[in-house]
Amino acid sequence: MPQTADALDAFLGRLSFYILNPLIGLLFAVALAYFVWGVFRFLSLQESDKEREDGKAHMIWGIIGMFIMIAVFGIINLIIGTFGLTGVPVPRG
Repeated sequence: MPQTADALDAFLGRLSFYILNPLIGLLFAVALAYFVWGVFRFLSLQESDKEREDGKAHMIWGIIGMFIMIAVFGIINLIIGTFGLTGVPVPRG
């Protein structure tokens, strides 16, 4: 039975390191780009109230998206620390 637990631990480590962490980083980059696009629209299209409102909405949803990605990353690290998954490499920085 310990071999099964070690194999599961190693599998979860590889899944987290090679799939989940890059996916979270990619989604964070998309949310950041969406936020920057909203800032650009808000500042460049000042004559149109509708375009300014669209820019505000983009900025708000970009911030919400970035917050969600940071929260997911934190939850994954909390789970790794709570269950003591030793085979899971945790990226730092």
